[in-house]
Amino acid sequence: MGTIAQVVVEISLDREFDYRIPQTLQGIIKVGSQVIVPFRSRELRGFVVGLSNHSSFGNKLKEIVDVVGDKPLIPDPVMKLAYWMADYYCAPIESAVRTVLPSAVRKRGAKHKKQLMVSLHQTQSPQDNKLLLTLSVKQKEVLECLKEKGSMTLMELKEQANCSDSPIRTLEKKGVLHIETKTILRDPHEGMELISTQPLSLMPEQQEALTQIIHSMQQAKPKVVLLHGVTGSGKTEVYLQAIQEAINQGKGAIVLVPEIALTPQTVDRFRARFGDCVAVLHSSLSDGERHDEWHRIRNGEAQIAIGARSALFAPIENLGILIVDEEHEATYKQEEAPRYNARDVAVMRGHLEGCCVVLGSATPSMESFQNVQRKQYLLSEMKMRVDDRAMPLIRVVDMCLEAENTGQAGLFSRELIDAIYDRLNQHEQVILFLNRRGFSTSLQCNQCGYVAECSSCSVSMTYHKKAHKLLCHICGAEENVPQRCPSCRDPEFKYSGAGTEKIEEVLSKLCPKAKVARMDSDTMRKKDAYRTVLDKFRTGKIDILLGTQMIAKGLDFPNVTLVGVLNADTSLNMPDFRAGERTFQLLTQVAGRAGRGEKAGEVIVQAHTPHHPAIQAARNLDYAGFRDQDLAFRKELSYPPFSHLVLVTFKGEVESEVQKTIDHFYQQLEPLLPQSVLHSPPLPAPLVRAKKMWRYQIMLRCKHAKKMTAPIRYVFARIKIPPSVSYTIDVDALSLL
Repeated sequence: MGTIAQVVVEISLDREFDYRIPQTLQGIIKVGSQVIVPFRSRELRGFVVGLSNHSSFGNKLKEIVDVVGDKPLIPDPVMKLAYWMADYYCAPIESAVRTVLPSAVRKRGAKHKKQLMVSLHQTQSPQDNKLLLTLSVKQKEVLECLKEKGSMTLMELKEQANCSDSPIRTLEKKGVLHIETKTILRDPHEGMELISTQPLSLMPEQQEALTQIIHSMQQAKPKVVLLHGVTGSGKTEVYLQAIQEAINQGKGAIVLVPEIALTPQTVDRFRARFGDCVAVLHSSLSDGERHDEWHRIRNGEAQIAIGARSALFAPIENLGILIVDEEHEATYKQEEAPRYNARDVAVMRGHLEGCCVVLGSATPSMESFQNVQRKQYLLSEMKMRVDDRAMPLIRVVDMCLEAENTGQAGLFSRELIDAIYDRLNQHEQVILFLNRRGFSTSLQCNQCGYVAECSSCSVSMTYHKKAHKLLCHICGAEENVPQRCPSCRDPEFKYSGAGTEKIEEVLSKLCPKAKVARMDSDTMRKKDAYRTVLDKFRTGKIDILLGTQMIAKGLDFPNVTLVGVLNADTSLNMPDFRAGERTFQLLTQVAGRAGRGEKAGEVIVQAHTPHHPAIQAARNLDYAGFRDQDLAFRKELSYPPFSHLVLVTFKGEVESEVQKTIDHFYQQLEPLLPQSVLHSPPLPAPLVRAKKMWRYQIMLRCKHAKKMTAPIRYVFARIKIPPSVSYTIDVDALSLL
């Protein structure tokens, strides 16, 4: 038990401060405790990250003012994880500590909701009956409400009895009823009834995968299991039964999903199997719900945590299994410091806690597969769909050839239109995928060629018809649609490209009787929007579900027999070595939504470059072929997974200042880099201007991340960056933009 605490405060200084623990708080303050400390002329909140009996500052230490709560908020393994993240991802320790604890729990004033509950006294004597004769009409109405309901909140009782506090408080004084303060849990599942499910019989491949996972769970140092299962192969049932094994051993579980859209469906499946011991953590919850769900986990009331990226840090004690579903997804990468990848941090948490980590995907990332090749991960494959259902038939339509045959460039091929009509006539459902929101991707003058561009970013504005606005999808800027060309004053404009809003409009004309729903970030802004739309689709109230990548994976609807992919090669044009991998993964995942029931599935992929290797591999569902070809290309150029990639980006409003600063940084860095580090000189970023900021970057690659991050940290600690210029360090960057 230490008498001195090392504390990181709530402002980013990337260092610890020593404070003396007062006698009254010794034994109470532990690693992970939130404390209030004097800092210069004010008091700040911070977290205890270490305890000791000695300090180099001797007797000059200030004392901790107070401790928040009766036990640590951050468990010891999670605190160690925060330190690892800060070191590996070159981030201030304060930002790492903030990351592992939800703001709803961390911030001042975070507390449980309290409500006044009113109930009748259990015993009643003859004197009580005499007392009833003296009660007013309102007091009798209050008693009638309580007799009917048993107990109610004070607010509910006042509404039901149509009265003020007075008659209720009078009855309390007379001893007829009892009022007490109770903690009310804000339940995100309130009002949702689920039919409980039992474990299903497993197919041989599923049983083999489960056996391998359980064997790993039983080891002193469990190995990571990469579960490569085709879409519809029953990975979720394997997860459920593996978690049951962890629960049987008295251990807990964490399940990560890449998209909030997937969370309701996943949570429903897990709650149907495990009941109230499932807690959910994601950004669509209110602060109150997230606060209460987190505390349910911390108090041991929930042993299973499910959610997006941040659920990784759930305070599950005695963690037995950690599952990362769709492990290849880029949404597991955090965009702010620390720029961590939840998949990789999950592997580190598993290592620190000695628990089994399962990475599941139909299209595993190149990094995860290469770890199998290096014997660092175990591989379990499921190549067959559940009940031996057939994989969907995938056809690729050449839209250039389609335009030649029809004489015009259309949004829908004749083949796709006929297939949609056919499925609707058979009362089956359709999913249409386009990874572009808005109505038109650009607004162009026919006369002079002017294109409406964002004044803050180096991208064209997207036209949104419903709002009749031009929007920038980078910075969110809005502009009115001009009446005339700002350049030549011509009144005629051409709307180029198509987004989901335009497809929705075209569908309403092609299929006027069909019920169409659109899922993209424009329509899914309300808290329960995901669940509402998916529930309607599940019950057949929606015929065609149109959306962006949020509908591309994880969704399981047996009546979906047709999936149409529009502009399948959009992402191939990105200046990124991962463009092919992303396109292949997206097409394979969205194709997997078809034919998951008794009826056969069909997928129609529309593309302008139909012979691209990524599209052809997706058409043939040939993961191995695509993987081997892509890995050979990356090995030749020393790209991940054959190296770590670090991207250092400088940005500022004055381009010359950004250039000067990054050049100075590079001059200091280059002599310190080992010969094994491949690096580029400072260059403009592919997206050279975003949110009024000019962006320049340096890309480094090496087999050992430390050989890049150590010199980078050293230089940043010794040079002065102008206040007008900021920088980011992205270790294992997924995007080069």
